Amino acid sequence: MTEPQQVESEALARRIAAICDAKKASDLVALDVRDLVGYTDFLVICTASNERLAKAVKDEVRERLKRELGISPGSVEGETELRWVLLDYLDCVLHVFVPETRDYYRLEALWGEAPRLDLGLNEKAQARA
Repeated sequence: MTEPQQVESEALARRIAAICDAKKASDLVALDVRDLVGYTDFLVICTASNERLAKAVKDEVRERLKRELGISPGSVEGETELRWVLLDYLDCVLHVFVPETRDYYRLEALWGEAPRLDLGLNEKAQARA
């Protein structure tokens, strides 16, 4: 078993976003909320085209971070319906939405004052406003 590694929160957000991108999640955004909330540093938000892809993204992030860094989420929400899945890694929280649910909750608008982290991914993946 891998010993948990200490990972800087921005590096963790970037790693999570890269895994989501590789798994074909779209509209990836990482919001820096360090100056806005006390419970996390980054929110990583992405869209999965359907519930099957949402599950695949969630599973891939969990498995890769466990294998590569020896870390597991403190909590996971939404595994039953897979319309909005949340993985809480304390310093970074991943939100995987299907399109209708993301449009409904509009987290980017809710956290509009949060700076966006440049993920270095293609422009199309970060185009969501």
